[in-house]
Amino acid sequence: MLSGIQPTADSFHIGNLLGAVQYWPRLQDTHDAFYCVVDLHAITVPTEPKDLHHRTLVSFAQLIASGIDPERSAVFVQSHVHEHAELMWVLSCLTGFGEAGRMTQFKDKAQKAGAESTNVGLFTYPVLMAADIILYGANAVPVGEDQRQHLELSRDLVQRFNARFGETLVLPEPYIMRGTAKINDLQDPTSKMSKSSPTGVVNLLDPLKTIEKRIKSAVTDSETEIRFDPVGKPGVSNLLTIIHGFTGRPMDEIVASFEGRMYGDLKKEAAAAVLAYAEPFQARVHELLADRAELERLMAMGAAKAQAVASATLDAVYEAVGFVRRSGR
Repeated sequence: MLSGIQPTADSFHIGNLLGAVQYWPRLQDTHDAFYCVVDLHAITVPTEPKDLHHRTLVSFAQLIASGIDPERSAVFVQSHVHEHAELMWVLSCLTGFGEAGRMTQFKDKAQKAGAESTNVGLFTYPVLMAADIILYGANAVPVGEDQRQHLELSRDLVQRFNARFGETLVLPEPYIMRGTAKINDLQDPTSKMSKSSPTGVVNLLDPLKTIEKRIKSAVTDSETEIRFDPVGKPGVSNLLTIIHGFTGRPMDEIVASFEGRMYGDLKKEAAAAVLAYAEPFQARVHELLADRAELERLMAMGAAKAQAVASATLDAVYEAVGFVRRSGR
């Protein structure tokens, strides 16, 4: 099982956590798990080097703080395992130009940025994602709807490679994580929470007072009844989903507990649920960042675990396509 997260923000937000990251520690019990900070992907858009450096460290620390055990899983930084870039080149040579151009995310981002500001890295982004998956023989890949097309490309490339060069690569399958929560913007509860909305996002590393204030300022509606109705009452339903995501309590039980109560109580409980998670989470992240030697040791350990698998896959690919093996390997 492989999944990754881009180091493009100074903090994970609660949508990242409840929509994906919170469930990754559980998968350690059932899968050989690989978790990656995908810094190579992050530079497909203009990025300040100092920001990328800081955010990579913070993202890695947050993965550990979320409950992923580096002794049980391979937790690593993508650029520390050179096989990702090398396999991506081979797969690029099997990918049609039109095929890559049809990727929805590329088309959307290229349209927004314009042709002159769109780089080749963004065009080949899905091929690098395919390499990420294929290197580890990942037959379980947690994906949302926005990444499903990229996984389909990975499957196509595996089938194409195997048909041309012989059975070498494992065909990946989507892994649907049951019970994940979609968290929406606190100020526009009809839109998915995003780091691009400064007042509608709740960052896990924000000061606790900021987290509390932001949730208590969430948009609700002009009614008074607290019920779960994502279409008719998106703001109220979003707050109920946050409570459910952080406490694990059944939604019916949560809604029943608010009978006869007001929106202020709902916001107060939602804030308390987030703060109960954020406080120890922040403490662990800061502990890791304060001990750079330990953080680098964990990164090196994760990269070594990942490379042991990735190098074997790349060797098999190189042999299959006819590359001459380098002496000593």
